[in-house]
Amino acid sequence: MLLVGTSGWQYRDWRGTFYPPGVPTRRWLEHYAERFRTVEVNNTFYRLPPAETFTAWRATLPDDFVMALKLSRYLTHYKQLREPEEPVERFLRHAAPLGPRVGPLLLQLPPTLAADRSRLADALDRFPASVRVAVEFRHPSWFDDETLSLLAARKVALVLADRRSRPLGLVERTADWGYLRLHEGRAKPWPCYGDQALGRWAERLASRWGPEDDVFVYFNNDPGGCAVRDACRFATLAERQGLRPTRVPAL
Repeated sequence: MLLVGTSGWQYRDWRGTFYPPGVPTRRWLEHYAERFRTVEVNNTFYRLPPAETFTAWRATLPDDFVMALKLSRYLTHYKQLREPEEPVERFLRHAAPLGPRVGPLLLQLPPTLAADRSRLADALDRFPASVRVAVEFRHPSWFDDETLSLLAARKVALVLADRRSRPLGLVERTADWGYLRLHEGRAKPWPCYGDQALGRWAERLASRWGPEDDVFVYFNNDPGGCAVRDACRFATLAERQGLRPTRVPAL
């Protein structure tokens, strides 16, 4: 199953396009979840919400909805994966009220963090086997066979990423599920993606995963509502490749 969504939902410039003018901001998540089946939550990276926030989110979400949660920068940027046990445990404890609405956890490493595979392995081993973790590397020293083997041994997904319609790093499958982030396209208006770039990504995914595999795709190009538009168009193009996208709103 191809789970298609956007990176966040709280964007003021979506009012009047994605969000009708009369819908209050407190109901934006509800409105979003009726039209998509997944969202990537980035504010958990900057500040870990209290458990009560996760409880409130769960009460709003339909039964089939999942949230991908970006792990705290305290673990990735401040500690740089050192002493991971406490920050991992604290994050999981706060997010626990989401229950089955918890999707993959996104571990985004800083661009200044060069490869230290023993440190990464120690951090990944702190997560229960039942938790899906995806890792986004941003230093080129990580992109080699040794890193891929480390991820594959733990069934951790390598995050596939795109900026300016070009892959950032390797495009490899390391788990029976996948994770793709699209940050910025080259079409007009900026930062939207064009059909050619979206079609190439649909082909890449279809060549590595089947229609029954879970692949999470998030559009992080929110200005001007590009993320919503591109998510909808991508779902159509992916379906033509034999994948099974989840619900998206009508354009």
